[in-house]
Amino acid sequence: MQLKSESFRDGGPIPGEFCFAEMDPVSHVALSKNRNPHLSWTEAPEGTRSFAIVCHDPDVPSKGDDVNKEGRGVPADLPRVNFYHWLLWGIPASTREIAPGNQSDGVTPRGKKGPEAPGGFRHGINTYTGWFAGDEQMKGDYYGYDGPCPPWNDAIVHHYVFTVYALDVDTLDVKGEPTGENVLAALKGHVLDEEKITGLYSLNPRVRV
Repeated sequence: MQLKSESFRDGGPIPGEFCFAEMDPVSHVALSKNRNPHLSWTEAPEGTRSFAIVCHDPDVPSKGDDVNKEGRGVPADLPRVNFYHWLLWGIPASTREIAPGNQSDGVTPRGKKGPEAPGGFRHGINTYTGWFAGDEQMKGDYYGYDGPCPPWNDAIVHHYVFTVYALDVDTLDVKGEPTGENVLAALKGHVLDEEKITGLYSLNPRVRV
């Protein structure tokens, strides 16, 4: 397959409108437009019955001791873990494009509803669900796309990997809650082809993207 985006180039920065938050000179961060980026793909293999999309950030700090703390920083050598920003499946084989803002357009406190998604697709629970679990104003189940919001004091740039999978089934049979781990488990044995592009983002003014 061939995968591209009109919203950002592979290996380049993601514009703020496709992110959960942007830099703010006073409060470090401010909520952004949180629109899903454009994605389009071609050359799907014969036998493709549907597509799935997963976006994850593999650069999230494994410990939150220093995250977003004044006078402190998240060190570059800290072990990192995955953070899932988008889980979308049940995309018909005839579909070759997701328009910008089609699946997310703005921050929804307590999360978007699911698992039904615009266009008749299905979307899963992203990792903001756990991130906001202790916040009384924001906690909830965050379905669908919610964009980048890395720690504003992280020493490294974060990589956001968008992967499109061509599948041999009409939809995924996800066991349990539709989390990133469970969606990836449901993909096993059904992937005919996959392609990915990566965007970069940071909220740390000292980090060059």
